[in-house]
Amino acid sequence: MSEWTGKEAQLLRSVKRESVREFAQNLGIDPRTVTYWKSQPGRVCRAGTQQILDVALSQCTAEEQEAFRVRLAALRGESPQGVSPDGRPAPCSVVSHKFLPVHLGEQLTRLFTAALAQPAGPGGLERRVLPGGHSSAHASAVHVYACGVAVVHLEEHCRVQSLTELAVWRYRSYLKDRSWAGKRLRELLVQYSVEAEVEVSPEYVLSAYELREHSWAGSGLETALQLLTTPSVLVNRQSPQNVSPLGPGVEDAKFADGWTHPEAVAFGGGVSQGVAGWSGVSYHPQRDERALTMGDVVALELDVQALWALSSHVLRMIEDGRDPVMPDAYGWRYLRGAYSRLTAARPTETAQHRGMREAILATSELPDRLRAAQDALRDGNP
Repeated sequence: MSEWTGKEAQLLRSVKRESVREFAQNLGIDPRTVTYWKSQPGRVCRAGTQQILDVALSQCTAEEQEAFRVRLAALRGESPQGVSPDGRPAPCSVVSHKFLPVHLGEQLTRLFTAALAQPAGPGGLERRVLPGGHSSAHASAVHVYACGVAVVHLEEHCRVQSLTELAVWRYRSYLKDRSWAGKRLRELLVQYSVEAEVEVSPEYVLSAYELREHSWAGSGLETALQLLTTPSVLVNRQSPQNVSPLGPGVEDAKFADGWTHPEAVAFGGGVSQGVAGWSGVSYHPQRDERALTMGDVVALELDVQALWALSSHVLRMIEDGRDPVMPDAYGWRYLRGAYSRLTAARPTETAQHRGMREAILATSELPDRLRAAQDALRDGNP
């Protein structure tokens, strides 16, 4: 860096994803100095501090240094080398979160008892967790809910050359992910001496993407988030076993047109941006103490997917010509409580959290399904 000001110093902290205290401690400076940079972003740092910041930047990972370069160019209104400011297919780093839910009812009782208790999420559902044990995912877990639902969660880190490449990977991995999740759940049932009464087959995969390092700005970033949320517009899915790109130039055209899905809902706040759609959620957080985190999105999606599987089980019984019956503890009153917790605003809820919650609920159509399942159970069990 030729010269560090408070603005560049704050950008480095953002790239390193550190709090004020962590950043100051790692630099060996007073936290009040970091706070001062926030209030006076245009002030030039002292010579000694500039040397400290130079060393800190040199010690960053390659991804952090690339992120700093790209974001610094955006701050200065410049285009990073080789990048068009209006957006086009380009390399990016993405963290993919896949959610695979399945309702197994009382078969999960022993698994729930053996699992590690977790704090309740936004839906207030009692939840515990078991290891996922996926061989290639960055992290994996089996979330077991007291209401008889399991949600398998896979976190995978991807570096791709285009969003089309990511879309192809996503769809091609669907079948094997569902197969693996079903196998893992069957293994857990056997481990805890439970004989599966029904086929263990998660039937739906929703993705949530955290866009990390990228070279898009302005409308280009908005289009990228839209495409992450609705990757089906980039691929040919006529053969589920062999999903392929639609063809050269399709992604370029989407960026050129500033493509948006008519049913997608944007959310975020300040410099952080997100989009919720039927098949997934995309989010690009800017790290500071006030930003909505990807962990907040994942926590909500876990409860949303669990309730989706539970309500789908109730509605499927009706479609099969059966009277919907659930244990008293998880009947219509249980669904009513979950509906209220998810849809009612909380006094301590930030505008960003409210926007994210409302966008995900609206695009998932979960509230409507919860009401329908609630009514069906109440009619059968007044």
